[in-house]
Amino acid sequence: MAVLTEEQSMLRDAAKSWVQEKSPVTAFRKMRDSGAELGYDVAAWNEMAEMGWAGVIVPEEYGGSNFGYLSLGLVLEELGRTLTASPLIASGLGAASALILGGSEEQKQAWLPKIADGSAVAALAIDEGPHHRPEKVDAKVEGGKLSGKKVFVLEGMAADLFVVSAKSGGAIELYLVKADAAGVSRSKLSLADSRGAANVTFENVAVSDADKLTGGAALLDKVLDRARAGLSAEMLGAALQAFEVTLDYLKTRVQFGQVIGSFQALQHRAAKMFTELELSRSAVEAALTAIDNDAPDTAELVSLAKAKMGDTFHLVSNEMVQMHGGIGMTDAHDAGFYLKRARAAEAAFGNQAFHRDRYARIQGY
Repeated sequence: MAVLTEEQSMLRDAAKSWVQEKSPVTAFRKMRDSGAELGYDVAAWNEMAEMGWAGVIVPEEYGGSNFGYLSLGLVLEELGRTLTASPLIASGLGAASALILGGSEEQKQAWLPKIADGSAVAALAIDEGPHHRPEKVDAKVEGGKLSGKKVFVLEGMAADLFVVSAKSGGAIELYLVKADAAGVSRSKLSLADSRGAANVTFENVAVSDADKLTGGAALLDKVLDRARAGLSAEMLGAALQAFEVTLDYLKTRVQFGQVIGSFQALQHRAAKMFTELELSRSAVEAALTAIDNDAPDTAELVSLAKAKMGDTFHLVSNEMVQMHGGIGMTDAHDAGFYLKRARAAEAAFGNQAFHRDRYARIQGY
């Protein structure tokens, strides 16, 4: 585990306390059953924003705390434990990073304070097909008009602002587009994990150089790496909770006159999960620390973390269902929530295959 500063320890403890008291898994179940239009509890999100979590990476001059990515990862890990749905990754991490890294002073002044206080939600509109291929961009800007379609936009229904990738003059650029701009339309998606997402269409939307971020394809890579690392931290928290719940069950469930945790085969499977979780934590914390330090190997560490965390969460969520037996197959138990979240999170911002391939290419293979 990373060595934390006093401020980071306090932030983690505050997040742990809040999710246990205000946002347990029962709150997620209630949100899911209510059919919440946005895919999250707006009141809970407002509380999170009031605690400053939406502005953890935002510089102080724009209303944030500038605590860094490892600090935000600590919050996301705790939120992951109880499957708390919110726009934190899409808005407070992904879109905020785009503005911090590539925004002009005017763009930062206009949007970062609103993102930091939660009054505006921003989202990344990048993918255009069923698989994560950020380099494949058909959306275009011609004659000051942006046209194209983006799919699986996380928090797309809640967004007030989109960070859109589009080609201009043959090169990939990122543009800021208001959700209520003429020519923008969106349709809600129903995802297995009950989170908020949408397909968004841009039809001759007026854009100018004042809407363009600086950095092009290189900026896009950096922004996506920050979103990937943050999502990996959330996945770590969810996998840890799934493991701990399963471990408690192994210690209490009696079968054939014995606690099932005494069966050697189940002990081996539990030990496998524990070792994979420890390796995954090291990978996730290394990626977040590399981002904070602007390390030259950030991209490969992020892909390592996302691929490893995808494998681990997949394993643990499967074992949670299997080891709980019949009850684990029912909607009455929480195991299905963790399995569904694992599958959706694996696919977001690149699955294991994408990141293994990317890691190999970075290594020169």
